[in-house]
Amino acid sequence: MPNQTASALAAAPSAPKPATRASLPLAWLGVVPFFAFATLFLILPTLDLMIGAFQTPTGGFTLDNIARLNQPTIISAYKISIQVSLASALLGALIGFFLAHAAVSGGLPAWIRPTLTTFSGVASNFAGIPLAFAFLATLGRAGLVTILLRDLFGFNLYGAGFNLLSFWGLAITYLYFQIPLMVLILMPALDGLKKEWGEAAAILGATKAQYWRHVALPVLWPSLLGATLLLFANAFGAVATAYALTGSSLNIVPILLYAQIRGDVLHDPHLGYALALGMILITGFSNVAYIWLRTRSERWLK
Repeated sequence: MPNQTASALAAAPSAPKPATRASLPLAWLGVVPFFAFATLFLILPTLDLMIGAFQTPTGGFTLDNIARLNQPTIISAYKISIQVSLASALLGALIGFFLAHAAVSGGLPAWIRPTLTTFSGVASNFAGIPLAFAFLATLGRAGLVTILLRDLFGFNLYGAGFNLLSFWGLAITYLYFQIPLMVLILMPALDGLKKEWGEAAAILGATKAQYWRHVALPVLWPSLLGATLLLFANAFGAVATAYALTGSSLNIVPILLYAQIRGDVLHDPHLGYALALGMILITGFSNVAYIWLRTRSERWLK
């Protein structure tokens, strides 16, 4: 009898499951503005620049724009841009690392970290003409710090060889947004260092220097290198700050690109597109390397 009951239950048609509504369209609806914005203001302009680098003014195909990148002025512009970006990236990474480490595990008061994080979030996006004006008002020839150093300490900053409208002046200006960006990127990586690792190293007799050299830095190295590459790309593509601060006195790629597309003297838009293509390749490589290194570091910090 139990077997017959079981057979009957098995043979009975199961109750129909309630139809589930497709939630995919509603789930994707929230990201539609993001994709629309990225397409209109990032993907389409980038494609237009890449196509324009291989076109003549009449719309025909040519490689002459790419060949003309071999001019001494353009090669020098790329060289100076890479040097400025590398200097600001390395200094920003070094200073930002020590700031982030002090805030995360330096034993400072609890209010330091949220204050530093808030300031870093604002300062990392403070660039362009306002940043250039702020540095001119601070470290220019008649800037506040320059006058204070001269009147209070008798030190002539510009007499000692400093010039804000120079290579190191631009690199120092870039540090204003490079250091906070490094702090924001590196704090989660430092949070991922487990306290048990340090305790285990101390139990085994390792000093703090040995712990950092053999445990912490190897784990953090992908994050450090990836963040430095991101800072490099961030500085390499900056144009508004450099143009507002130095004008045409410093031959870097963003200013030369602006002169080719919008200028009255060096007006050659398609050569400007070729310059932009070179910048896209350099910054694109830096960003891809950053994403790859960040993926590697996340496997250790989980």
